[in-house]
Amino acid sequence: MADPSALHEPPDPAGFLTVMTTTDSEDKAVRLARGAIEARLAACAQISAPVTSVFRWESAVETNQEWQVLFKTADARYEALEAYLLETHDYETPEIIATPITRGGTGYLSWVAEETS
Repeated sequence: MADPSALHEPPDPAGFLTVMTTTDSEDKAVRLARGAIEARLAACAQISAPVTSVFRWESAVETNQEWQVLFKTADARYEALEAYLLETHDYETPEIIATPITRGGTGYLSWVAEETS
């Protein structure tokens, strides 16, 4: 029989990520966020807006307003979340950046694990 105390061990923060993307409208950001949450690819998505992005694209320097979407997810769901973003996003090359979570609240990380399983 398993050690009962092991059932209450906090989740390892290394098993979680924040994943960021950007898009050019609030409506698109909400659709990306809702779709990921509905599919359990992420537990939470926060939309920050607007941000000003300056970047080089096809040999020109561009300046655009964008909305950032920050997903909280389990590392095991990253590939599915990335595939969803690549399929759903209307940018030719969407920004998809994953950052490992090195520390986090036990209760919150447990909730992320539950919501993405």
